Amino acid sequence: MSKKIITALCLIFLLANLICACGEEKPLLAIADYDLDAETAQTIRGVKIGDGADVFLAAYQDYDILSSINGGDYRFIPAEEIPFDAKLTTILPSFFIDNTAIDIDSFCEDNGIEKDGILDLLTNEDYLTHHTVVYQYLVFEWENGVIQDIRSESMDYNRDASYYEAN
Repeated sequence: MSKKIITALCLIFLLANLICACGEEKPLLAIADYDLDAETAQTIRGVKIGDGADVFLAAYQDYDILSSINGGDYRFIPAEEIPFDAKLTTILPSFFIDNTAIDIDSFCEDNGIEKDGILDLLTNEDYLTHHTVVYQYLVFEWENGVIQDIRSESMDYNRDASYYEAN
């Protein structure tokens, strides 16, 4: 599956979860949280390939985690219910506007928009003229309860927003 398709799917599921979050506040990851050590692929929070659920959850259980079980659709699963022993992909997504992580609820309220209109705003040419918008995510590939791979990926809307334009 291409990076843009995965990015689009993750974005859709992130927005769907945020629409249904009902005021539940989660902490925000910082830009530095998406840095990986080039040699070990270890996250800034000490999670690395070969680690299990205990290490992962100690670092990330308080954040929104998207999960895909056996290649299925991505969805938000409470941290304590994620089936780490399955073939699993977990993703930690965040939006950064002008290099600052945003809380979707506050952002929508501050900009007078509904949550389902956020993508229209973030890909709007006028908005992108005045702001940098980056969708950042950490990807963890799991098998038999152990992290097999870790990647940090992103979509820079100032470069890639045309991908979301209607045809």
